[in-house]
Amino acid sequence: MTEIELFRARADEAGNAAAGCELDNVRERHLRSQAAWEAMAVRAERVATQRALNEAEKEARAVAF
Repeated sequence: MTEIELFRARADEAGNAAAGCELDNVRERHLRSQAAWEAMAVRAERVATQRALNEAEKEARAVAF
């Protein structure tokens, strides 16, 4: 399981927990947690994409010389 998949799984768990809550404050806590996990997944995807672009650029420069 990749880091991104882990973050998405945790976000899903928090969302499911929020759906099953009767107490408003607990539901809100789970929803905040879900949003935080989702933000981490998005950030990790952005980093992975940028890392791949940087590697491709590095390889292209190496081939050019």
